Amino acid sequence: MNIPITSFPRVVIIGGGFAGVALAKKLSKRDVQVVLLDKHNYHTFQPLLYQVSTGGLEPDSIAYPIRKILKDFPNFFFRLANVNEINTNKNKVITDIGELKFDFLVVATGSKTNFFGNSEIEKNSMAMKTIPQSLNLRSLILEKCEEALLTSDLHERNALMNFVIVGGGPTGVELAGALAEIKKGILPKDYPDLDTRLAQIHIIQSSDCILKGMSEKASNKAEDFLEKLGVNIWKNVRVTNYDGKTVTTNTDLIFETATVVWEAGVKG
Repeated sequence: MNIPITSFPRVVIIGGGFAGVALAKKLSKRDVQVVLLDKHNYHTFQPLLYQVSTGGLEPDSIAYPIRKILKDFPNFFFRLANVNEINTNKNKVITDIGELKFDFLVVATGSKTNFFGNSEIEKNSMAMKTIPQSLNLRSLILEKCEEALLTSDLHERNALMNFVIVGGGPTGVELAGALAEIKKGILPKDYPDLDTRLAQIHIIQSSDCILKGMSEKASNKAEDFLEKLGVNIWKNVRVTNYDGKTVTTNTDLIFETATVVWEAGVKG
């Protein structure tokens, strides 16, 4: 890997998310060489991914080149790379563009969607952790509206316009609210010959409240707000499977749907 030799200690950071970029900034005034590695050359502002998924923002509004963020910092280098291995005995990172020695190594690779080992749910549902995934979800939502317009089968139309979000954390709540606003303000204009009142938005939450990590007041206010928007909130319900057509749960509840967004948890 073509990185200049330096007399300063070399700090290699794997990951250009919030933690990796923040650390690189903090180290900018220290006598160290910083090398940041990421598989993308842009930083994603993940809290607004739901806006990309629902058409409120374009991807370039929440993606910014990593090199531009850190361009004025001395002794900073960015390389677009996939890290394949870390050799701790030799203090070496092995990537798809070569090897790199380090004095200090920080792994800040973030998290990914946790499907809790259910391969069928992973195969048939949509995640929303990256810009490509958000664009795929946006396309799927519009695709299902188009299919609903074409079908004469009422049962199929209801399933196509049934949107199920699994997980009532911040991402699930924000996405449900955005979908409800689309149902109210955009779909009737874009699809005047489709009865968009049929569209249903569901949040399935395994615990007894949404936004569980926040205060009880915030949780209750969010629930009230979503219900006024027409979102159906199902608490103390755990999804057990989704085969691409039917969501089954640990209760008698089932949901016929063509769109499931999985926001039930993350893992490193």
